[in-house]
Amino acid sequence: MRKVLAIVALVAGSLWVGAAPAYAVDVVLFEWIFNIDGTISDSLLGDPVPPGVSDAGFNYSTGLGTLTVSVSGAGSHVVGLFLDHEIDETDPGGFTNEYGEAVNVGSKPAGLSWEIDEPEYVFGDIYTNFTAGTLDDSNGVPSSSPDDVSMALLWNFLLAAGETATLTFTVTDVAPLSGFYLSQTDPDSPYAIYMTGGLGITGGPVGVPEPTSLIILAAGLAGLAAASLRSRSSRRR
Repeated sequence: MRKVLAIVALVAGSLWVGAAPAYAVDVVLFEWIFNIDGTISDSLLGDPVPPGVSDAGFNYSTGLGTLTVSVSGAGSHVVGLFLDHEIDETDPGGFTNEYGEAVNVGSKPAGLSWEIDEPEYVFGDIYTNFTAGTLDDSNGVPSSSPDDVSMALLWNFLLAAGETATLTFTVTDVAPLSGFYLSQTDPDSPYAIYMTGGLGITGGPVGVPEPTSLIILAAGLAGLAAASLRSRSSRRR
């Protein structure tokens, strides 16, 4: 079904391009998919952006910008984003001459997995892995074997009672200066894109003092009360 949908979409896109005025589109977003705790939202299937996603800073036409996802509830969670961009489709190589790269893998945060692959229209397995919540930390489309490229990031993490996770997924046409990121490049174009992810956890239960701390606090309060009584008594004399 996925391959059939892709072929229909590509044919429709080709007809639209043929009927439209000629102009260059440098970067376009063909498909996005969210995986939020096993619930899959796929743009090619007509799914809406899921609850908990803030997209005010994201352009769905170019696929550039930042998406923010908020998740709460004690226990384990899985949150990820899959993106299928096309760079300079009007160049001689179309969208099958691109390649990906994972940069600074040694600085990848704990709990973050990734994958770069052909988007499972022909030979890739990134769609199956992503929807199952198990990216394989591999690049199936290196510079030596260019093809259609898609990228995905997936976070696995735990929340305690009262905690909230805020996850950010950013795609830009400017390479990050440091840290782990994924890149997608079209060698026949001056354009490339870069994908990064972040996770922050806030909140949590208010700490309960240990019994020893309570005893010390009670003794201190009792001492203050006794001192106050002595002070009042001395003033009356």
